[in-house]
Amino acid sequence: MLNLDRASVAELTELIETKAEALEKEIFDTAAGIRREKFGNRVYLRGLIEITSYCVNDCYYCGLRRSNEKAVRYRLSDEQISDCCETGYKLGFRTFVLQGGEDGCDNDERLCGLLGVIKQRYPDAAVTLSLGERSRESYARLKAAGADRYLLRHETADEGHYNRIHPMELSAKERQKSLYELKSLGFQTGAGFMVGSPFQTVENLAKDLVFLRELKPHMVGIGPFLPHKDTPFGSYPPGSGDLTLRMIALTRILLPDANIPSTTALASLMTLGREKGLMCGANVTMPNLSPPDVRGAYNLYDGKLSRGAESAEGLAALKNQLLAAGFEADMGRGDAKI
Repeated sequence: MLNLDRASVAELTELIETKAEALEKEIFDTAAGIRREKFGNRVYLRGLIEITSYCVNDCYYCGLRRSNEKAVRYRLSDEQISDCCETGYKLGFRTFVLQGGEDGCDNDERLCGLLGVIKQRYPDAAVTLSLGERSRESYARLKAAGADRYLLRHETADEGHYNRIHPMELSAKERQKSLYELKSLGFQTGAGFMVGSPFQTVENLAKDLVFLRELKPHMVGIGPFLPHKDTPFGSYPPGSGDLTLRMIALTRILLPDANIPSTTALASLMTLGREKGLMCGANVTMPNLSPPDVRGAYNLYDGKLSRGAESAEGLAALKNQLLAAGFEADMGRGDAKI
């Protein structure tokens, strides 16, 4: 069985780009076996609430970048977010994921108050935040207010590559520092990266695996790069779905107990992308609980799915699709065991 605990960047690079059918089969079979051993056929369902499309950052790949004057901007009120949680809780969700751009209006006072209300009403539910880089002091306040998890995708662990897809005011070192701070504060911490982003090399992906091995996050979000027409990378090709599946599999081998979503980006890119991601080692999916009238505005990339089985209204269809693929929906908290 493959063991990546001490694999070098060169060895990981070889695994990522292998065209040997036997080795490729071993990667996917090993990942699927670990997934079955750790999670059976369960797939954790998280309720995603996209709370704001405002962002102070100008990342070159993101449709929410501050320079995109065509982006539709919105902010959900506390009442709207509470209503989304109420809807989700009644449907059976026991994890809410509050995600948004880095919006200056989401200060600690507001978020801590919102967390207090959610945790008081739904004490058995977990709350995940995915709201970008903040100070250690801010993370600590959010943790004290009741946040259980924090997802902050590192996007790429290679500093040179990071600098080519982000503006100069952002840095890979600060991003990675935030992830270690989140772990030290007791958050269930999530990292993650894009596959196929502009200028990315196979060695960059190998370095992502090495970074994950060192960080040992509780969650890892992996999705293909998908272009947005109103960004500097709008004409670049999307990342490979097949390579994304291989990176999910290698990450499962590397981090057997981590929660790994089969992402909306993967489902948007390829037919049965969600199911294929689960078969390659993922164990989480996140239907959209956001108000239907704003889902189209949270437009990170072109062609983003937000309806049907990707939505709360399509929960029954999602469960049936999972069953047809040999999986069973689990609406519980699904805390990581790392």
